[in-house]
Amino acid sequence: MTGNPYLDISALDSSLRVRAFGMGQGWFATARGWQELSVWRTLHNLSPTDATNTELQEMSIPQFLLGGSIVVSAVVTLLTNFSVLLCFTQSAELRSHVPGIFILNLSISNIILALINMPVTFLGVASSAKPLRDQLCRAVSFTETFTTCNAMLSMAALSVDRWVAVVFPLRYSSKMRYRDAFVIVAYSWLHSLAFSLTQLMMRWGAYSHTYASCTLHLDVEEASQRSAYATFTALFYCSSFALCLFVLCFAYLKVLRVARSHCKRIDVITVQTLLLLVDIHPSVKERCLAQQRKRRQRAAKKICIFIGSFIICFSPYVITRLVELLPSVDIPRHWGIATKCLVYAKASSDPFVYCLLRHQYRKVLVSIIRRIVRKDQFFVSAHSTSSMWDTTDENFPDRIT
Repeated sequence: MTGNPYLDISALDSSLRVRAFGMGQGWFATARGWQELSVWRTLHNLSPTDATNTELQEMSIPQFLLGGSIVVSAVVTLLTNFSVLLCFTQSAELRSHVPGIFILNLSISNIILALINMPVTFLGVASSAKPLRDQLCRAVSFTETFTTCNAMLSMAALSVDRWVAVVFPLRYSSKMRYRDAFVIVAYSWLHSLAFSLTQLMMRWGAYSHTYASCTLHLDVEEASQRSAYATFTALFYCSSFALCLFVLCFAYLKVLRVARSHCKRIDVITVQTLLLLVDIHPSVKERCLAQQRKRRQRAAKKICIFIGSFIICFSPYVITRLVELLPSVDIPRHWGIATKCLVYAKASSDPFVYCLLRHQYRKVLVSIIRRIVRKDQFFVSAHSTSSMWDTTDENFPDRIT
């Protein structure tokens, strides 16, 4: 063989390049590598370029990013929601608050979604095929419909609770009691079960290639039920997403109006006080005015987070599901999976939006972490002390002798 044998390296298959360069076989292709290349061409009837394109399709960058986002969402959802449950078990003050019942209901729904639906969707994205059998896939789609609807209704219940607390502060204890909270949670469960059981009985839960998950889906074999399926789907999203969005907007806008009126009263009192205090330092006046501006913006920011996260995470998926009902519309697979990932991201962000960023929850988490660290330090110190005594006991006969 004369010349450089790798001048035509672009014509080789990617697997042969790995064998030639990665395995350290020198500056020439081995006979075994050429044999594998010929066998690949013979069995698959593909050129090396076609084989390379097939491998890239199997390990495409969008597929890898979508699968990674699902894994991250599942891990964050489990960690944060279990942290919320841990805070409730360790704090009697949090358990005494009525909104805690809605937060527990929301956390349980998110945990079920992360344990059952997210892994199945990840398998569908990674394999580009149906991950489960038909019966298991229907069960997984049942849990998705139930948990998604229950989570939306829990967010609406939290908005109603805050509306009652802000607009009717003196009558809050009589309007929102534990019994009322349990009634709301019971309605949320019945509402979610009604749609999920109907979906299960009508066999409208199956694997959807568009979303790479077991979800609300009509098989091609049951095309005769298309009108009933479209009516059910529209009714489901109108009674879950649209209803909850209306409740969120109504409740939080009322809260924002009351908060702004309170801020105006506080600002008037603050300005009158600053005018009376003539000898006050200018820096103190500027600090008071800056606190006024922050107070006015704080309520608007929180309400934008509550409503904005709900719209950003749920509306692309819901709109896509409704547009999908049109027979002439074909949804791209990557877009469908991306909208599903946004729904999963909402489950991982809910604990931060409603719980973990508040002072009470942070205080409980810090106390739990401190107790764990103290226990670890105690065990380490006890272990070091016992090892020192063991060493002393071993050397004790030597000293006697």
